[in-house]
Amino acid sequence: THRHEVRLQRQHLLARRQHHRHPARPVVYPLRGSECAGLDSQAARNVRQLRFGKEAFRKFNTRRAPGAAILTIQYGYAADPISLHADSLQGLVPIEHQQDTNKVPGVDLGKSAVEMVLGSLDLGYEIETAELVRNAASYAASNKVALAGVSKWSDPASNPKRDIDDAKDQIRRMVGRNPNRLTVGADVMRALCEHPKIKEQFKYTSAESITETMLARYFQLDEILVGNAVYLPEQALDTDPAIDVWGNDAVLSWSPKGSNWMVPSFAYTYRLQGYPQVEAPWYDRDHKSWKYPTTMERRPYLLGADAGFLFQGAV
Repeated sequence: THRHEVRLQRQHLLARRQHHRHPARPVVYPLRGSECAGLDSQAARNVRQLRFGKEAFRKFNTRRAPGAAILTIQYGYAADPISLHADSLQGLVPIEHQQDTNKVPGVDLGKSAVEMVLGSLDLGYEIETAELVRNAASYAASNKVALAGVSKWSDPASNPKRDIDDAKDQIRRMVGRNPNRLTVGADVMRALCEHPKIKEQFKYTSAESITETMLARYFQLDEILVGNAVYLPEQALDTDPAIDVWGNDAVLSWSPKGSNWMVPSFAYTYRLQGYPQVEAPWYDRDHKSWKYPTTMERRPYLLGADAGFLFQGAV
């Protein structure tokens, strides 16, 4: 019911951008404003995913004879259990550093430690999400393509607009909705902005550099999300080059706007309400440092691969 104390939020995977090695905001897949409430506190971490079928565009025989029963349909059903991931990390502030910064107005090392931890947790979340939606095994053969040779968008002979239009039509036929979002890595975005066919389109209409908004209008989409995040594996050297989280792929997808989530949709994040949980700092005498523990419980799920299309090796 909606009266239980603990709620899981089906939240829109917020479209955020990352520009540094310690970015704080991930590019993921939103289902804006949706909230799945009413989960028992004992089952909050082991509830079931809500999947939605194609009832929204199925033709039903709604004509009713006098005295006949009214046709009943159900939107959504419980599927596999949800298993949230609990990620914890704590920032450390040595008292020597704290004493030094106490002399400088406006410097709060505790706040900075928490923000650094949240940034690391969000980076890990974005990496997990990107791996999930870039996994070709999750898509049917009709909803993915491996671009090669002259078909790569970095090749002047390619036709990204035609590729996107074909993929849009495939998604529409599968879920009854036109996709509204294209997610690309930084290299793919650069290739699109430099593509001669796309530059030709804007040559006489704008002297500005091509932006995400302009590309979205060109492809007739609501938005284009650019994943600029990079990361270093845990054991990598500081001198090693960072890895692009979103690689050379592009993902076209449909996610509903507003509060209507009872339609086929691409992906959800389940997050335990009240998280992230920033705990009270504690003093570690062995290290003479304050520690700031933070925990996040969430997990992304790709529940409607039919509402997505994967372009592998776009550049």
